[in-house]
Amino acid sequence: MSWDVAATAPIERIARVLAAHELSRNGEGDMPSAAEAVNALWPDYTPVALAVLKTLREPSGRMAVAGDAEIWDRMITAAIEDETISDS
Repeated sequence: MSWDVAATAPIERIARVLAAHELSRNGEGDMPSAAEAVNALWPDYTPVALAVLKTLREPSGRMAVAGDAEIWDRMITAAIEDETISDS
């Protein structure tokens, strides 16, 4: 089985979803087309996106049964480190 690899970092993808959800009328906003606003504003959502990603470090019981919890932890930790390594 081959997997697609995302071209953008998890933090950016999460931040874009959060921005789109808040701005678009498909979510909680009122904009009929929020793409341009999301492109401009997603960086403002990175702190919340990082908090979401940190929450995902511990898999649920079902997630642990479905896959390897140690690999999951390493993958999430790597995504967090990618985003925060320059902060130190």
